Amino acid sequence: MLDIPNNLHLITDAEAESLCAALRQRLVEVVSRSGGHLASNLGAVELTVALHRVFAPERDRIVFDVGHQCYCHKILTGRDGLMDTLRSFGGVSGFPKPGESVCDAFSVGHASTAVSVAVGMARARTLQKKDYHVVALLGDGALSGGLAYEGLSDAGDSGEPLLVILNDNGMSITRSVGGVAEHLARQRLKPQYLSFKKGYRKVMGAFSLGRHVYKVTHKIKTAVKETLLPCSLFEDMGFTYLGPVDGHDVKGLTRLLKYAKDLEGPVLLHVRTVKGKGYLPAEAEPDRFHGIGPFDPVTGKGLSQPRRCFSDVFGESLCALGSKDGRICAVTAAMQPGTGLDGFAQRFPQRFFDVGIAEGHAVTMCAGMAKQGMIPVFAVYSTFLQRAYDMLLHDVALQNLHVVFCVDRSGLVGEDGETHHGVFDVGFLDTVPGMTVLAPANYAELASMLRYAIREAKGPVAVRYPRGGEGAYREPWDGQSVTLLRPGADVTLAGYGTQVGALLEAARLLEQDHISAEVVKLNIITPTPAGELFMDSVEKTKALWFYEEVMDQNCVGRRVAAELALGGVQTRYIALRNLGSRVPPQGTAEQLRRMNRLDGESIARQVKEVVGRETAAGRASG
Repeated sequence: MLDIPNNLHLITDAEAESLCAALRQRLVEVVSRSGGHLASNLGAVELTVALHRVFAPERDRIVFDVGHQCYCHKILTGRDGLMDTLRSFGGVSGFPKPGESVCDAFSVGHASTAVSVAVGMARARTLQKKDYHVVALLGDGALSGGLAYEGLSDAGDSGEPLLVILNDNGMSITRSVGGVAEHLARQRLKPQYLSFKKGYRKVMGAFSLGRHVYKVTHKIKTAVKETLLPCSLFEDMGFTYLGPVDGHDVKGLTRLLKYAKDLEGPVLLHVRTVKGKGYLPAEAEPDRFHGIGPFDPVTGKGLSQPRRCFSDVFGESLCALGSKDGRICAVTAAMQPGTGLDGFAQRFPQRFFDVGIAEGHAVTMCAGMAKQGMIPVFAVYSTFLQRAYDMLLHDVALQNLHVVFCVDRSGLVGEDGETHHGVFDVGFLDTVPGMTVLAPANYAELASMLRYAIREAKGPVAVRYPRGGEGAYREPWDGQSVTLLRPGADVTLAGYGTQVGALLEAARLLEQDHISAEVVKLNIITPTPAGELFMDSVEKTKALWFYEEVMDQNCVGRRVAAELALGGVQTRYIALRNLGSRVPPQGTAEQLRRMNRLDGESIARQVKEVVGRETAAGRASG
C-alpha cells in the first residue's frame, strides 16, 4: 500500500512527482496480478494527481469517459488497500462505481459519454443553486464516437462553467504541425501570459470603451491563432481552449487546472500523454497492455499462454470465406484484435474497415454497403452493439438488407462486470424485423453457422458466441433450428450456445438419481423455434427447464413458453432459469454461473428438488 497524504491540495510539486512514481509502481504491481487496463492508467497518472490537487472529488464531479483509466483515482480516494481485489468477485470494480465511493461521480463503461453526463450535472448544479465544479475526462479515442461531439456542441453552447480535459495519447487527435504552432502553444500557457490574460479581461470589461477594445483585440488574436493552432473547432463550439500541454508535467498541469478552474463558462484543456508511460513494455505495446491478463511485471510477458477462442475461429473462418468471395467485407468499431480480425485486415486490407468507436455509424455504413451488393460482416462485442439499436431497425431491417452481425462476448464476460456483460442482445435482436439469430455451441458450429449466415441467410442475420473457448460438446451443426442431444422421458432441459454443456452435465448427474432428462439444443433462437421436435419433447415429458445467460426480459425461454401455450402443449411444470432482472456483478464467468445456478450441478439439484416434491405428492395422493 502507498503512503498517500491526507490532503493532496497541500503537497509540494516535488511530493506530487514522487507520488506519481509510486502510483506507477503500484499500478504495475496490481494489474500484473489481477489483469486489467494498464496502459491507459499509466498514461493518466500525472493528470489524475493534478486533478486531485486542484479539485475535491468527494464534492466536485469528475466524470471519466469509458472509466478504464480510473485506477489511480481509486487509489487516491481511499481504496488502495482494496486494489488487490481489482476486478474480482466482490472486489473493486475496474470502472467508476458510485456504490463503491462518493468520489466516483458516475457509473460508466462505454466511450464518448462523459461530456453529455457533465453537461447534465452542470445544469443540475445551476438549477439547484449549488457550488461545485464539473470535470469531464476524455481520452483513448472517445472523439471517434459521435456522442462526444453531441455533448461538446451542447456544452459549448450552454455557457455552463465546466471543464473538459482531452487526454490526447495519439488515439484521437493529430499532433499540431510546425514549430510556430508549438512555440505559440508554449507561450500562451506561461504563468505570465495566463495572469495577464485574466487581468486584462477583468480590467477591459469594467467600462464600455474597454469592452469594445477587448472585442477588437480578441478578434485579431483569434484570427492569428486559428491560422497557426489546432483549436478553432473547440473555440467555434464555445469553449475557451487551453493547450496542447504536456500531460506528464504534474507541476504544469496543476497550475493550468487552477487557472481553468477559475474561468467562467466551458473550458477545454488539451493534454498530450503517452499511453503506457513509465513502464517500457506498455509503452512499446500499448494496444496489448490496454486490457491484459496477469503478467510478469519484470518482463511484461503474460503468465498464461493464449488459448484458441471463439474470436480466433471467427477470424479464421471469415478469412476462408473472404478468399472465395470478393463481396465479403469486415467491419469493426475499434476492436480489431479483440474480435479476431487481425488476419482479415492483413490479407484483405481493401475490404477491412475500422470505423473507430462509432457503432451506430458502423451499422449504417454496413447498410449502405449491403444496398450496393456487398456482404458486410460487422464484428462487435454484444455490449457495444446495444449502441446501434436504432440503426439496426431503421437502416438495416426496414429494407431487409443482408448485413451479418457477429456478436462477440455474448453472455457473461467476467471481470469487466455490469457494463460489459453481453446479456441484452438476445432480447433486442428479437425485436428487429426479419432478423435471424444463430447460437453456435462450439467452434465447428461457429464456422458452419457463419458460412450459412453469409451464403444462405437472407436479410439481417446475427451469429452470437461467447468470450473464451468451447466446452466438451464438439458435435457439428446438423443444419436444423433445433437438435435433440440426448433422449429422455421425465423432463426436458433446453438451452442454446455453450450453455448446452451444463445441460448435458446435469442430465448425466440426474441419471444417477434415476431421472431421465431429455436435452434439446436450440440453434436458431430468432425467429422463436416452434418445430415439431421441441414441441414433441415437451409434450412427452410435460416438464420444461429452460436455461440461458441473458436477462429475464424478453428471454428466449419466455418466447418458447408462449409458443408452447399457443400450440396447446399441456405441461405440469415450466421453469425459466436466467440472470433475472439485475445485471450480474464482476467475477469469473464460472463464479457468476454458479451464483445464478446455471452450472451443471445447480441445474441437476433444481430439477431433482422439483421431481422429488412431485414424486412425494403423488405418493401422498395415492
